[in-house]
Amino acid sequence: MKAILTLCLILLTCSATAQAATKSTTPVPSTPSCDRECLRGLVTTYLYALLKHDAGKLPVGATLRVTEDAIEKPLAKVGLFATVTRLRGFRQDILDERAGMAGADVMVEESGAPLMLVVRLKVVDRKITEIETVATHSRAEGLIFNIDGLSAPSEVMNYAPRPEQLPSREAAIQAAMHYPAGLNSAKSFAAVNAPFAPDAYRYENGQTMAGPDCKFAPGCQNISTQSLEIFNRLGKVATRVIGVDERMGIVWLRMAWGVRESGGEQLTVWETFKVYDGQIHAVEAFMKILPPSLANGGWD
Repeated sequence: MKAILTLCLILLTCSATAQAATKSTTPVPSTPSCDRECLRGLVTTYLYALLKHDAGKLPVGATLRVTEDAIEKPLAKVGLFATVTRLRGFRQDILDERAGMAGADVMVEESGAPLMLVVRLKVVDRKITEIETVATHSRAEGLIFNIDGLSAPSEVMNYAPRPEQLPSREAAIQAAMHYPAGLNSAKSFAAVNAPFAPDAYRYENGQTMAGPDCKFAPGCQNISTQSLEIFNRLGKVATRVIGVDERMGIVWLRMAWGVRESGGEQLTVWETFKVYDGQIHAVEAFMKILPPSLANGGWD
């Protein structure tokens, strides 16, 4: 009996030693990954830093890169840190956990005047390594400036699809890329088989430009079949995939094309696409006119 007990103690000791060895040799990340709430929190931290006019407490990386309206500058020179006076009720987050990207379309104020603001943060080891902001102050800067349509984020864009409704990351991007393909066709989105839901809509700077409630132009009630002839004179659309919120079924594209035949300015559009059940249900955009040299924002 004593021999059996001794053997059991030896086996237990060996087992404990093996487990300890396994734990000690298993790599443990020095910093936890930045999940959805971490990414969302960093957007909030950035917005409150603007409100407090203090960039000093932002958790930034050693190789931070910053652009404001597509112009690269030091963080301390970003003008928004001196001008933002209030955060309004509209904020649409786009959180890409896989890419470590946190973005948002936000309404803020500068001394009481409304401002449409796009924010993109790149996050590595819970530190911000890239900051990109684009601000639209008026109709002259954005072609449309309907702040009444931007009082709160839309229910459609913030509907949380069930897992079985969500496409893969690649399928979501493929669906969204039908949009610039349709613009480049200068015909209609139906011409490129864009998978729009029957009740799909498009907002641009707060104004309904397509969908059942659209009154902008004849035929705009159906986003799939509305004419895109106007794009014949605007040139091809340059498109960059900014991120994919895989949990919410949102794809974020940055597109740019010429908007004036003689001047050559670029209409830069940050466009979110709500994709689930194999269809695009909504398109919402913040946009601003920028010089052609800044068409891609200076980012790869």
